Amino acid sequence: MILTYCVIIIALFFAMNIGASGAAATMGAVYGAGAIKRQRIALFLVGIAALAGAVIGSGEVVKTVGAGIIPANILSVETVLVILLSAALTLFTANIIGIPLSTSEVTIGSIVGVGIAYQALYVNHVLYIVSFWLLVPLVAFGMAFVFQKITTVFEKRRSESGKKSTGKWKKRLSILLILTGLLEAFSAGMNNVANAVGPLIGAGIIDETSGIWLGGIFVALGALLLGGRVLETNGKKITSLSLLQGIIVSGTGGTLVIIASIFGIPVPLTQATTSAIVGVGTAEKGFQLWQKNVVKKIIKVWIVSPVMALVISYSLIHLLLLPDPYIIFIVMSIFVTTFGSISLYRSIKEEERSVHNDGGGI
Repeated sequence: MILTYCVIIIALFFAMNIGASGAAATMGAVYGAGAIKRQRIALFLVGIAALAGAVIGSGEVVKTVGAGIIPANILSVETVLVILLSAALTLFTANIIGIPLSTSEVTIGSIVGVGIAYQALYVNHVLYIVSFWLLVPLVAFGMAFVFQKITTVFEKRRSESGKKSTGKWKKRLSILLILTGLLEAFSAGMNNVANAVGPLIGAGIIDETSGIWLGGIFVALGALLLGGRVLETNGKKITSLSLLQGIIVSGTGGTLVIIASIFGIPVPLTQATTSAIVGVGTAEKGFQLWQKNVVKKIIKVWIVSPVMALVISYSLIHLLLLPDPYIIFIVMSIFVTTFGSISLYRSIKEEERSVHNDGGGI
């Protein structure tokens, strides 16, 4: 019973972190553009929208996370604890080394790791989810690219006709930006709450209705109480976007995530919004943005997120529930080999750079 309460507490703490990191970021464009000037108001609106999204539309995603990836009979208090610990450890490790990860990807990766350990995995369902992970960023990029091109033509014609951006026009755009920010926050609640409570519901630890309400409330609390720094950071980073560009990014990301949620697919909101930002930037400034290795870094993060969580959950299962020292040895060897190779590669590059700087190079 104590372990059950511990698992519930960890899940709700995880939900608060989802609210603080994911949901709070949805109002970054709104806050950064000054459409809402007070931070508390922006975070309060995020919390309300995320809670509404969870209660109204998270049911299908909860079913996928709870029983659509591995058989429900595998989910017990112990395996749910492993899934949540793996996701939390992955996010913690990523925060330490400064890599932004997606809660959807690490949660699904953790569940897949458990399924592989027990040799019980719905492979077709996993491939279906991964196909959405590949499709959503491409569609977000394409939509944002096209919308930005249309917006550029519209603004050019407006300036040629002598029409200036009046205060009334800017006010309308600000209202529309707030609405798209709320749409994005709604989509975050609709899709991401399942990451925290889906395993609990799948294991029968808590019923679906209570789980969704609890998860939604704690995501909202996380946004309100812990999301200030994330909102401040995202707002400052996105201030280079105009009001119209902010509407494109938030509207594109929120719409695509809502569509994925209707199909019961947990997708990273960060993938959609980041791809939309890249699409807007590419339409405005051309493909020179791609020369800054931005896309390469994004792709690396998206690959690392689920794989790291998968390895950790797989290892924890064989360490705690299905003890197998041989598998643990193999996993540790892979870790040592991987990090050792990266370290060796960096050392060689540093040595080559040093030789070149000292005049010994070509």
